[in-house]
Amino acid sequence: MSDAASLMDRMYRWQRHIYDASRKFYLLGRDGLIADLAPPPGAHILEVGCGTGRNLIAIARAYPTARCYGLDVSAEMLATAENAVARAGFSERIVLRQADATAFDPLVLFGRDGFDRIVISYALSMIPPWRAVLDQATRHLAARGSLHIVDFGDGSDLPTWFRAALTGWLGWFHVEPRVQLPARLAEVATARNLVLSHATPFRGYAVYAVLRRP
Repeated sequence: MSDAASLMDRMYRWQRHIYDASRKFYLLGRDGLIADLAPPPGAHILEVGCGTGRNLIAIARAYPTARCYGLDVSAEMLATAENAVARAGFSERIVLRQADATAFDPLVLFGRDGFDRIVISYALSMIPPWRAVLDQATRHLAARGSLHIVDFGDGSDLPTWFRAALTGWLGWFHVEPRVQLPARLAEVATARNLVLSHATPFRGYAVYAVLRRP
């Protein structure tokens, strides 16, 4: 795979074993995103950058008729995800594949081109060409489909010391909040004729956005 895959594998070779336990304290808004998906019966739901499979398992539990798909560039994370999915009893409903989020072909990976819901949770802040991920994901929305994103915000309403400490700490993990994300989402919405809604919960700690096909 690519240099990005090698970097992620090196980073998460050991971290993947404690990832979910440690990240639950600061990857805020993931469960709210899942609750807001409201997919139609029998929906096909894709997560881009699925990591350990934590979100996909929660989605499968919340929406029993949904078929779920996940892709990630890291083989190490996918190994953890596959084990977690099997333990949860969802191997028949969750399909996992290794792929680059900036250039994936879901027809080759999963045998389908469009998805009713696509989720990107705290992945854009880890992918330098994050704009390409947005462009790629919106290409594969089905009719009336929606793209749901949660990630680090600009922290504009947080204390300056906290924002600086958080940014420095995230940098150790090659994570960079995408402060240009709201503006780019607006551009994508206009270019693709999508309806955008977004909020900045937790005093700007996070950004939560939805792009919908009208």
